[in-house]
Amino acid sequence: MTGCDLTPKSRLAFIGLGALGLPMALNLQAAGYRLQVHTRSRLAESDAGLAGAIPAANPALAASGCSALLLCVSDDAAVESVLWGTQGAGPALDPGSLVIDCSTISPSAAKAMAERLAKRDIAYIDAPVTGGTEGAKAGTLTVLCGGETAAVNKARPLLEVIGGSIHHFGDVGSGQQVKAINQVLVAGSYAAVAEAIALGQHLQLPMPQVVNALRQGAAGSWALEHRSQAMLNDDYPLGFKLALHHKDLGIALDAAQQTGLKLPITKAVHDQEQALMDAGLGDADVSALRRSLPANPNPAQQLRD
Repeated sequence: MTGCDLTPKSRLAFIGLGALGLPMALNLQAAGYRLQVHTRSRLAESDAGLAGAIPAANPALAASGCSALLLCVSDDAAVESVLWGTQGAGPALDPGSLVIDCSTISPSAAKAMAERLAKRDIAYIDAPVTGGTEGAKAGTLTVLCGGETAAVNKARPLLEVIGGSIHHFGDVGSGQQVKAINQVLVAGSYAAVAEAIALGQHLQLPMPQVVNALRQGAAGSWALEHRSQAMLNDDYPLGFKLALHHKDLGIALDAAQQTGLKLPITKAVHDQEQALMDAGLGDADVSALRRSLPANPNPAQQLRD
């Protein structure tokens, strides 16, 4: 693999400054990397934390002259558009550069991007992340990598800025396969917390006390720790969009179908999310799964000590 090592003197492109992408870019900027940034809405390019970064009107301008391009966009179509659409980054990248795709997309799309970039001597790794907006802001995301070992090693200095743990599973696409498993686990844990919260509320228990008692035991989970309060408040500020998680579960269900495996819990949550999206909650946090169950019959009860 050609290309120099990535150091804080390197110029990087970052495309996709959403709920995860913006704090990831901010951490890279704070670590001293020189950024050229682009996002579809253009708004986040002017974030105060990105002072000194160069805003770019399109992906090609963002990628021009950069040693590496990081992507954090919504889906297969978005990655295709950023790399190969009108004014796409793919043709603008220099041979020997590296694409680090932190988007969650299908393994087949990741492989297709890698193959197309390889024809221009550009390496590609799929590096989807998990850990929510909290992890993105703290730089403690878990990064799930697929790609050639040399490419992952080259990317590691950047990944260590945005992530607290970096894991390499094999060829391109394997990171996306592990992310699909992650999203299956997220589906089950969020749905279980939603059902537990609903049951406790209908039993008129003091739910803050209940959650505090259970979080350190066998029922403890990231979802219980970080999202139970949102469910108790019936207020779902964005951590990870329900619509994006629904898309991710579709990837997992497709992968299962290809192996002849059925995932009944994942399918049930996928259906619940579709109903919530139909009700206008697609942009809410995944913890809005609580809305799939009957409302708290006595809202004041959840505040009882």
